[in-house]
Amino acid sequence: MPPPHTLQQTETPAPAEAVAPLMRGIAVLRRLTDEGGTMSPSAIERATGLARSTVDRITATLARMEYVRVDGRDITLAPRLMELGNAYLSALRLPSLLGGHADALADELDESVSLAVGDGDGIRFVHQATRRRAMSLSFRIGDLLPAERTAPGPLLAAGWDAREWQRWRERRATDPKGLAFVAVPPHSPPDEKEFAARAERARHDGWALDDQLIEPGLVALAVPVRSPDGHVACLVSVVSHTSRHTAAALRDTLLPRLLTAAAAMEQALRQAPSAAPDSPAALASWTGASKQELGREFNESLARGLTVLAAFGEGRDALTLTEVARATGLARATARRALITLEHLGYVTVRDRVHHLTPRVLALGYPPLAAATLPQIAQPHLAALTGQVRDSASLAVLVGDDIQYTGRVATRRIMNVNITVGTRLPAHATSMGRVLLAAQPAPERESRLARTPPHALTPYTVTGPDELRAALDRVLADGYALVDEELEVGLRSVAVPVHDRRGTVVAAVNVAMHSSSRTLEECVTDVLPRLRAAAGRIEADLHITERYVRVPAM
Repeated sequence: MPPPHTLQQTETPAPAEAVAPLMRGIAVLRRLTDEGGTMSPSAIERATGLARSTVDRITATLARMEYVRVDGRDITLAPRLMELGNAYLSALRLPSLLGGHADALADELDESVSLAVGDGDGIRFVHQATRRRAMSLSFRIGDLLPAERTAPGPLLAAGWDAREWQRWRERRATDPKGLAFVAVPPHSPPDEKEFAARAERARHDGWALDDQLIEPGLVALAVPVRSPDGHVACLVSVVSHTSRHTAAALRDTLLPRLLTAAAAMEQALRQAPSAAPDSPAALASWTGASKQELGREFNESLARGLTVLAAFGEGRDALTLTEVARATGLARATARRALITLEHLGYVTVRDRVHHLTPRVLALGYPPLAAATLPQIAQPHLAALTGQVRDSASLAVLVGDDIQYTGRVATRRIMNVNITVGTRLPAHATSMGRVLLAAQPAPERESRLARTPPHALTPYTVTGPDELRAALDRVLADGYALVDEELEVGLRSVAVPVHDRRGTVVAAVNVAMHSSSRTLEECVTDVLPRLRAAAGRIEADLHITERYVRVPAM
């Protein structure tokens, strides 16, 4: 496993062979990321200095790749963009190898625990195990923090050479308040002597503290985790609040446990089996068809360049030019120009003709997208479904013996289903409730039926335990639930499950309508296929998002 890379963003002129459309497209993605994930085309034009026609062409290409959505007048980052950051995290392997250790430590200490790697003169998070409190850590995977204002930073700086220290000084001179680090509040950083002294102490002690340098009240303790070759693979830190620990108390109380956890992580790295590479086949093969369909609106050079990033992954952390060309289906010359461009921008580094992704790939949309909840992921797909079927679409989860609506897009009709997000309804009498109950293990389902006997809400509500068991068995066999006037007379709905990456049903989506608008047969023949397709799109986005991130269901 190669050590994490610490490239500084270059300001040197672009090489003659650099792909200008790829550079412009990445600039748009970076700006969208820094602005929280959503901007208007006019705002992108002003922020990047690109012509409006160029912005429109870039966003049309990114929309075709499903990396952004066009929401009315706004351009919004879409979950599929996370496949680029996932490629880096998969190639790095640290989240999959060490994430469980970090999670266990967070549970044991009841404090937030993070894994970070160096990126230039900053640190970038690659795993977060966050405690949910009124005052809790809000950093996300991919967020970049200035080294001098963190606990991992001095440990990183302890290994800098003269050139890296000079780059740090130049950055501080041009950006003294750290405005480029959008994840943290602007602040005058410690002076050079103070940070150099912290780095020297970290080199001597093997640990470092952050005593409220990021913001008042936040304290952190960090130690290095070394790979088998002795390089620092990552930095593990525990983060708390001064209401729970002072910085000194955090060190005195938790340092032994943190060092033990770091040793266990290093053991995990030593014992890690070699990753078996998969063989992505011609990732860029679709770009030609998109170019033919969209014409000038599709920038094939941009699409091909971004596809190069997705060629990396577990077992593919180090690729030659030939391997990149084979994985993407690009001509060697095309792949070479893309790699030259990505190296210039700091997203790829090259050693002995072998290419590696750098942590900067996470700057392409990962932080704002990593903060998404399941309702936020589902919302655009619910809106599209409502537009197709002209009836309301909803998302719900199981809460006790009820379902709770967590997402909803209502249709505009004179006679409408009046339900809002947050509404709770008895699970046994709703289509989404039946889907969620049917997905429960048999003992849990029986326990629910015994604990809360179903009650009638209309003359048509199924209340007999045996009859309800049979209905749930049918839902499990058919993969959908159709409930007709059991919740309210005149209300009819059909629902399907939403599965996470492990195949567990975590939510349900439905379409609800007045019984006069469609027959039961039309619900199955006309609505159900569209509903299943929408659920499939929600699942696809959820599976990309949750690969290295915990996605809240509510």
